[in-house]
Amino acid sequence: MTLLDGKAAVITGTGSLNSIGTATARLFRQHGARVALLDIDQQGLTQVADALNVPNIHVTDVRNADQCREAIDRINRELGDIDILVNSAGIVYGTKVLDICGDEYEQVLDTNLRGTFHMAQAVLPTMKARGLGNIVCVSSIAGQSGGGVFGSSHYAAAKSGIFGLAKALARELAPEGIRVNAIAPGPIDNDFTHGKMTPEIKREIAAKVPLGRLGTPEDVAGACLFLASDLSSYVTGIVLDVNGGLLIH
Repeated sequence: MTLLDGKAAVITGTGSLNSIGTATARLFRQHGARVALLDIDQQGLTQVADALNVPNIHVTDVRNADQCREAIDRINRELGDIDILVNSAGIVYGTKVLDICGDEYEQVLDTNLRGTFHMAQAVLPTMKARGLGNIVCVSSIAGQSGGGVFGSSHYAAAKSGIFGLAKALARELAPEGIRVNAIAPGPIDNDFTHGKMTPEIKREIAAKVPLGRLGTPEDVAGACLFLASDLSSYVTGIVLDVNGGLLIH
């Protein structure tokens, strides 16, 4: 069964072969979606596009509202009206609070939180005009627990902000047929930390997870598929935990 036949989906954070965004793009294509890939890393984005055989790619800095609008305008012309946005672009630093400089703080907040806001603003005019749409925002367990193995105060603040943004958008846009939800992944075994997640650290984290392992990008992609499809047609404004039981409320 294919769940996204005929749907047009935009996915950010697809500049790495092992990213959550790339796993989501792959799964969405398997379920019949037409996919556009966005990332700031042109080389990585091209590599992913070649691997997935996706021609529609857009080098975009989500911190820049004009770039987001321009990319979405092109995608609406080339791919058709956008049905689904998955906000997966992000950046993480583990800097201690007294060592965080202004530039790093702005980079973390602007990429993770402001970028999510910019992309939502860019897709909403067409979604509102059609009376339908679906936005999935990838946040983090760090926003629930006040940080984590690598993400510190600015990262936790940005990821927590995504929860509030998703809920506010869900409340505002529900009467117009647009659903908005967030996902809170736990520790994921990919290259998001750029090598800081050593095998020893992975074993230590996995030992604390009730399900006994780290998550994979595909685990999060499956949650994105659920929230983007009609399987969740009566779901909006939630935070879906994907953490192997690491944070059981």
